[in-house]
Amino acid sequence: MYNNSVKLRITLLGIALVTGVTARAGEKSTVTGWVIDSACTYTKNLTKPIGAECAKKCATAGSPLVILADDGIIYLPIDKVLPASSQNRKLIKFAGERVTVRGEVFTHGGSKAIAIEEIQAPK
Repeated sequence: MYNNSVKLRITLLGIALVTGVTARAGEKSTVTGWVIDSACTYTKNLTKPIGAECAKKCATAGSPLVILADDGIIYLPIDKVLPASSQNRKLIKFAGERVTVRGEVFTHGGSKAIAIEEIQAPK
């Protein structure tokens, strides 16, 4: 018979699968949208940046930059290498501009993240 520890693990795994709590494995994807300050995106409900200087100023002050896709989905840029580091260095030159990003997309709960492999101005 199973001991209590095994029963608990099986139960928790079942709950996680049913409720969608587990993170979905990454899939290669291409996303086009705006590089925008995360705080402004949420607090001001922006659909595009106020301006490049504003986005750069916030990013320099430490606010994470995100990708606000054309379909309205917000992607948190992440580093797959652990310990992870901020992706602002990679994005700051594109702050306030539209980009096309290619990379591995992860879904967890109601959020999405992208491990950027390539970033460029859209064609």
